[in-house]
Amino acid sequence: MTERPTKTLRRLISEPGVIIAPGVADALNARLVAAEGFKAIYMTGGGTSAVRLGMPDVGLLTMTEMVDNAGRIAEASGLPVISDADTGYGNPLNVRRTVRSYERAGVAAIHLEDQSLPKRCGHLAGKTLISTADMVAKIKAAVDARDDPDFMIIARTDALTVEGFEAALARGQAYEEAGADMIFVESPLSMEHLTAIPKAFRVPTLLNIASSGKTPQIGEEEMNRLGFKLAIFPNFAILAAIPVVRAYLRELHKTGSVAHLTKNMASFAEWFDAVGMEEVKALEERYGTPEHMRTGY
Repeated sequence: MTERPTKTLRRLISEPGVIIAPGVADALNARLVAAEGFKAIYMTGGGTSAVRLGMPDVGLLTMTEMVDNAGRIAEASGLPVISDADTGYGNPLNVRRTVRSYERAGVAAIHLEDQSLPKRCGHLAGKTLISTADMVAKIKAAVDARDDPDFMIIARTDALTVEGFEAALARGQAYEEAGADMIFVESPLSMEHLTAIPKAFRVPTLLNIASSGKTPQIGEEEMNRLGFKLAIFPNFAILAAIPVVRAYLRELHKTGSVAHLTKNMASFAEWFDAVGMEEVKALEERYGTPEHMRTGY
């Protein structure tokens, strides 16, 4: 029997070492992550807003849009998906529906944050928070709502840049007491912060390696030394693609041709192979698709 993604993630968390989870916002990049041998994958809310809406991460996506995207990433990658679930999209009753929706979509874990609406990317200014008591109620609702006890509830606090570091740790400890399986302190600003966070909690901790430059960029060896169990890299795949796509578009606009650029691009076959061409061909053979109708290059 195939191990459930929730069980797989729990097992990975229990094993020595930090889990590196690249962030993606679509099924194509999800397949690329899986092909490179990663053990888990992260669905970025900021990236999803960029890809689905062409808009910044300022709380515009709905719960159903986020769940739909997370489910597609889970299916395409076959990996345990840790997904952004923003604020849970409302009060504790809304959070219950959110948890059940992500669980049905095949996601292994979600993180819920203590921002008030309109929420925004954790590395932007202008954030405001709900009370600790209100967030505790949301976490309790999330824990109660899950059908699968291995489905992980990750509590994120954005308090560090709003109320200060000690307040962020205090909030995280309250969320741990409420039943959160993992704590995510957003936007650590120094090595002192990074050193203190894993020591402040009994449950595992998540490190967000964001691209804003606010959090120190540390490697896997340092993450292990500090004691983090999960590290997400939300939007680097998108950041890597933007300058390449811009260069292609500018050259096409300038010359009207891409012939001189193709040597630096994936081939047509590489593209289709990356999204499962061999699987399609194997299934056509298995189910007896007539030879003249089979897919090929």
